[in-house]
Amino acid sequence: MRDVQRLVVVVAAVVLAAARLDAQRRGGNAPLDPARVGPHLGYNFDAQALDLGLQATLPLTPQVELYPTFDYYAVSPATLWALNLDVKIRPRTPRRALYFGGGLDYLHSSNGGAASGDVNFSVIGGWEVRRSPVAPYAEGRLLLGHGSAFQVAGGISFYLH
Repeated sequence: MRDVQRLVVVVAAVVLAAARLDAQRRGGNAPLDPARVGPHLGYNFDAQALDLGLQATLPLTPQVELYPTFDYYAVSPATLWALNLDVKIRPRTPRRALYFGGGLDYLHSSNGGAASGDVNFSVIGGWEVRRSPVAPYAEGRLLLGHGSAFQVAGGISFYLH
């Protein structure tokens, strides 16, 4: 459990440092996009399972966003789900549609009463259209830790005004 606490502290420190550096670089006056939430559908190639989930995008600066997600994997007879806390970085590209980032993944599995959970690192990259009433996106996620996994997902996010 101490390793999980250390990882959370490190991720929080990186997020705050990135947000502060970005705010200093741009003078602190650029407007933020509104927060977004929505569903997604994907596929995990290592678990060979369909993924149904929810995500939220919470802008910290114009180029740094907090990105929590929940994934439920269609595996039978077991139960498999994941919680992710990632940070998305948007490089200065046209419309800032591309993003990359990473964070922590908690993967929980249970089968016949036996349950286990693993904390992994996640690395993400994707593309999101942010200039419409909804924001469709597609991304890839690589999980590194207690075994690696790769998944792809696509979905839509709705702006919260």
